[in-house]
Order: sequence, then structure tokens, then C-alpha cells
Amino acid sequence: MSDADAAFEVVAEGLWRSFSKGGRTIDVLRGIDLRLDPGEQVSVMGRSGAGKSTLLHLLGALDRPSAGSLRLGGRELSSLGDRELSALRCRHVGMVFQFHHLLPEFTAVENVIMPAVVAGETFEDARERALRVLGEMELDHRIDHRPGELSGGEQQRVAIARAVISKPNLLLADEPTGNVDDRIAYRLVRLFEELHRSGTAVVVATHNDALVRRFSHPVLTLTDGILYPSIAPVDNGGCLGVDIGATNRPGQIKAEAAGGPVVRRKLG
Repeated sequence: MSDADAAFEVVAEGLWRSFSKGGRTIDVLRGIDLRLDPGEQVSVMGRSGAGKSTLLHLLGALDRPSAGSLRLGGRELSSLGDRELSALRCRHVGMVFQFHHLLPEFTAVENVIMPAVVAGETFEDARERALRVLGEMELDHRIDHRPGELSGGEQQRVAIARAVISKPNLLLADEPTGNVDDRIAYRLVRLFEELHRSGTAVVVATHNDALVRRFSHPVLTLTDGILYPSIAPVDNGGCLGVDIGATNRPGQIKAEAAGGPVVRRKLG
């Protein structure tokens, strides 16, 4: 990992995202504060429609906040134009969407290769890594099939392979196990854990309690547009200790896993 990658922090301060509908203003996110250092991983829980996807779209520079500040790798996104944001996403961000967004005219392996080639990697090197990742997703027999010839779960696995092939600084996964069975879900958990141990910051948005219980990192809950700390299991069967300052109020979260690092975040 380069020095620039090692310094790739995600810092959100006071993020709001509002939409106008029928003459009314709907505040989907209200003053989100979140900081992720390189290699940190966090899950965001919340019911369907709580704003999890909206938050990921902001963190991935696919949308702009209505108010607040967002810095990726030290760069304030509000100061960047569309072309600069596109370059930043290509170089630093991997995203797993709920609805895959695979290119229908390309095969599975071509869809996976594309981000790496666009980022400047040779076709041969990108293909070699794509085949390896698709093999881990148990799709080595489907590499030459187009999305329309794949099941929903297979398309989801191709989308995940596409998101991780370039080893991004920030991986954002929106309901990544929605269309896969338990065996593949376990493989995905291992893949995400390996990525964050190698220095990738990982944010997983889900309403799947079973998925969250597989992870060994802090869990946040998005309710009424505000992030709150939750309790998450750790590998030794214990729990993360959480101090939020005042019951049922957002504040400072301090979570310490046995033998692991101390993680501190200010939540809005």
C-alpha cells in the first residue's frame, strides 16, 4: 500500500441529504458524522427505506450532500467537479449495489475486468485477477456468460467481484448478501474481512441480523436519519463495549475488541 493509500481517511461531518416531493422537504439524513481510518470496517443497520443506500451514495461520491462536509483521502468533495469525482471513484472506491448495474452486452469476466482496465491496469493482469476472484465466488464456470444468462445471485457475485478487483481504499456494500445462499454469504464475510485487514475501509449496509453477527466489527444503526451506536459481537464470543455518553442519544462511541484496536467515532 502506498503512503497515499495509507492516509486515505473517510471523514463525514454534519452530512444532510434532503429531497423535495410534492411541495414538502424530506430529510433522509440529518447531520451524519462518521470517520473511518484505513482498514476500519463498520456495518450500518436499518430498516428498508431508512436511508442506508443514500448514505452509501454520498460516501461513494455518487451523490452530493444537501449540507455538510465529506472528505475522502483528504480531498473535500464539494470542491471537485464531476470529472474529478469520477476519477476519484475509479481509483479509490468500490461499490456493491443492490441492483448490480452490470453491463448487459459484456460477459461476467469482462464486467469484472472493466474498472481495473479503466484505472490503467493491463488487460492480462486484470483478467488474471478477475478469474481468481470469480473462482472464489464459485463462478469460474460462468465467466463467459452475459448478465441476462445469470441468476440474480450470480449477478450479485459478479458485482462483488467487480467492486473488489482493484483493491479499493473504500468498499461500500449495499445489502451484499441479498441474493446469495449461506455458503456464499460466509465467503463474502471472509472476503470483506481480508480486505479490511489489508487496509481497505469497508462499510456494509444491511438489515440482515444474521449477516451482522458474522462480522467482528462495530455496528451502527440508522434511524430517522441519525446514526446511533449498537452492540456488535467479536470473534472471542464477547461483545464490544460501547459508551455513548447518554442513553438513546448520539454521541461518542468507543468500541474495544479483545486484543484489537480501539475505534472511536463521533456520530451525529
